[in-house]
Amino acid sequence: MDDDLRYGFRSSVRSFVERVRTGDLGSLPVVAGLVIIWIVFQLLNPNFLSSRNLVNLTMQSAAVGTIAIGIVLVLLIGEIDLSVGSVSGLSAAILAVLFVQHGWPLGIVLLVSLAAGAAVGLVYGLLYTRFGVPSFVITLAGLLGFLGLQLWVLGRAGSINIPDTSWIVQFGTQMFLPVWLSWVVVVAVVGVYAWQLISESRRRTEAGLAAMSRGVIAVRVGGLTLVLGAATFYLNLSRGVGVMFLFFLALVTVMHFVLTRTRWGRAVFAVGGSVEAARRAGIRVNRIYISVFMLCSVFAATGGILAAARLSAANQSSGGADTNLNAIAAAVIGGTSLFGGRGSAFSALLGVLVVMSIFNGLAILNLDSSIRFMITGAVLVLAVIIDSLSRRSRAAAGRA
Repeated sequence: MDDDLRYGFRSSVRSFVERVRTGDLGSLPVVAGLVIIWIVFQLLNPNFLSSRNLVNLTMQSAAVGTIAIGIVLVLLIGEIDLSVGSVSGLSAAILAVLFVQHGWPLGIVLLVSLAAGAAVGLVYGLLYTRFGVPSFVITLAGLLGFLGLQLWVLGRAGSINIPDTSWIVQFGTQMFLPVWLSWVVVVAVVGVYAWQLISESRRRTEAGLAAMSRGVIAVRVGGLTLVLGAATFYLNLSRGVGVMFLFFLALVTVMHFVLTRTRWGRAVFAVGGSVEAARRAGIRVNRIYISVFMLCSVFAATGGILAAARLSAANQSSGGADTNLNAIAAAVIGGTSLFGGRGSAFSALLGVLVVMSIFNGLAILNLDSSIRFMITGAVLVLAVIIDSLSRRSRAAAGRA
């Protein structure tokens, strides 16, 4: 095999340095920020990085993180959805009313809740593509309208408790992977990742393109094994890996695959980069807008169901308070560009870990929520500044 078609450690390092120099920072700022946040809170309270608290942190992240996946999608096409909190609250209310008060089967109830989310997204998409109403206005109206619909669905009860014995509550609070199964999952994930890298390297070599050397593949696979293995071992010292958090990770992985490996995913990035160029390339732009708005609302509905499962209830405050802000902040802080066309499904994972780490760390320090809002706001502004400067650097280097 021709060695000229292989690039090793030096080429990889040079490529990484060049990308950083031209403003393509990737996940580097958010990972560095997460490490700093964890170190600061650990110094202030030795219990912050305990296995028990990290298990709580992962479980707290699942619902908001799922909503943030949808926000990542709409940001990729250069739009916004301000109503994800209300849509999540509405889906939680539908779940509680139909399941508890009317006794519908849980499977049917879940489908109805998700269908309600899809219908909301379809309305947004049609209003945007048929009438040209800005997404900011549409979803702001949706925030108010669906909040009212949520209160109407809940009725006079206002708050409905979901039985602790139901499967959905068990899923959100009590289900954790057995130790042996958590290690099976780690081995499976590492195996799939290694197979993907080897297959990609083989395809590029056969096509006459530069491909990763075996050494680089071994380092990447080894790094993933080390990270997943250490996290799994540490979480297993307490209750282990929560099934709800694993479900969130699976959603992130699936959306990453869809965005990077399918024609639809490439069309989403193309529309976010330049609508006119995407249209001239033959992409049906309106279909992309409608599908993205629908997916965003479905993820919001899914997040609402997970939140109701964790709280064992749906009430008038479900999806309210700072749900919207946390989901949008998580997507932006995680590295998704507000200017469209740049981001990753993993932005939702990294961003929600930052936001929830701030929430969790201040909670165990018994500090007021006002401080959490100020710190989260400052981190959000910092993320947007980094994104803006990165965009300027890429434009100056001719890579925008």
